[in-house]
Amino acid sequence: MTIQITTQSSEFSTAPQINVQDMAEIAQLGFKTIINNRPDFEGGADQPTSAQIQAAAEAAGLAYVYIPVIPNNILPEQVSAFASAYATAAKPVLGFCRTGNRAGSICKMALASFNN
Repeated sequence: MTIQITTQSSEFSTAPQINVQDMAEIAQLGFKTIINNRPDFEGGADQPTSAQIQAAAEAAGLAYVYIPVIPNNILPEQVSAFASAYATAAKPVLGFCRTGNRAGSICKMALASFNN
């Protein structure tokens, strides 16, 4: 399966929901860290859990961060957590959620906080 990846910058890209089977491809594409912004079971029982994705990511040599965000409800503490994780993450980073929109939005908010 080919993952739909949208490049936001040289250090950050977004994707819709990824699966355990995608980790080898993500690592081959050169990503070093995955940030998951999708709450467990948001998409029902068929959605892989954070723990499942984390185990597969780490097995593929990728760092993994879980910052679940409810759609259209990004909280200041989530932006702060993302900013901290992103600042120390091995780059490039792949952020994902259901569509990739939340991941892109929280990254933009976090980067803006660096400039304030």
